[in-house]
Amino acid sequence: MGTSVAAHRSAIRALLAPLATREPERRPLDEALGLALAEDLVAPVSLPPFDNSQMDGFALRTADFAGHVGGTDDDGARREFAVVAPIPAGALPARLEPGHAAPIMTGAMVPEGADAVVPVELAVPPRFADVEAVTLPVVEPGTFVRRTGSDVAAGAVVLAAGTRLGPTQLGLAAGLGLAEVAVRAPLRVALVSTGAELAAPGAELRQGQIHDANSTLLSAALREAGVDATATTVRSDEPGELLAELADAATWADLVITTGGVSKGAFEATKLALAEHPVVFAHLAMQPGGPQGIGTVAGVPFLGFPGNPVSCWVSWEVLLRPVLAELLGAPAARRRLTLPLAQALESPAGKLQVRRARLEGGAVVLVGGPGSHLLGALAGSDALVLVPEDVTVLAAGDDVEVWLL
Repeated sequence: MGTSVAAHRSAIRALLAPLATREPERRPLDEALGLALAEDLVAPVSLPPFDNSQMDGFALRTADFAGHVGGTDDDGARREFAVVAPIPAGALPARLEPGHAAPIMTGAMVPEGADAVVPVELAVPPRFADVEAVTLPVVEPGTFVRRTGSDVAAGAVVLAAGTRLGPTQLGLAAGLGLAEVAVRAPLRVALVSTGAELAAPGAELRQGQIHDANSTLLSAALREAGVDATATTVRSDEPGELLAELADAATWADLVITTGGVSKGAFEATKLALAEHPVVFAHLAMQPGGPQGIGTVAGVPFLGFPGNPVSCWVSWEVLLRPVLAELLGAPAARRRLTLPLAQALESPAGKLQVRRARLEGGAVVLVGGPGSHLLGALAGSDALVLVPEDVTVLAAGDDVEVWLL
């Protein structure tokens, strides 16, 4: 039957758990995108830091309406106010005295004494220029005023440790006046593709060769997820050459990943190179991505992914990415939904089948077959369908677990 996906993922979690205890780094905001907070982010100031206007309008004292209503019309009660100096954003306004209204711009500080803002379009006349007096309708205290701390209160935890820092989180940190944040250092991953059949992209193929897609595919996936990935290729099935490359990678990487050489063939270089190392090679109950390796090389965590491009990418998505999201907060975990299938499918008994798919009209449409070589189908997909080990047949309309890519 093979090792279960859950068991292998737990083994990866145990292997990588020490990486979550590394010393945090302090990074400028423009170098923290995609990383995870190493500690709770506590607001040093309130947002807004002062009462400010939500509209271009007139700041006034609502108490001035009490007992002084200048008649009624279709808009309700009104009163006339003397207009004082305008308040632009960034200015420190003077106290507003009774019976006066101050033209105020959006975001400008509400003057002491004022407790509401009337939009300029509701004023008579509805303008700021050349106005010495203005008639304004009755409003309640707080109207169109953004109160101090109504968004964030000083001293509050606004982002928990482990939160992945995207544009909105970094914007919040900047709005709080922070120039840098403490983050969990990104993983340094050495990605080594193996195989005598591999040719570099752009190189002319000799008979029996294929272009190396894994280095580009997996290193791009890792970098997109915030991982510091460096890819190399060993174009040989000679175990010694691979072992030398792995030994060099172990001198600087936090994690070493190979693609290829982990199956049951006669020239599986990765298995041969690591035969004397604490590495276990197993076959998972998963399609694609069955052959896997896990252990250490020179004390550095090691994962061996299969060589077929789709298999190695599914290994990353299903096995490694969820563990990194849990342990480090980055990358973010894939969003998971339950959606109906657009067509029937069959799945091998006892295996988690991972199919590539595309969302269309509220349903999930399978793209390509279950094969591990179908790069074109992978590139045309925006979701994964996960069929459990105990399910062998699903009909059109049946609900399935879907991971959005």
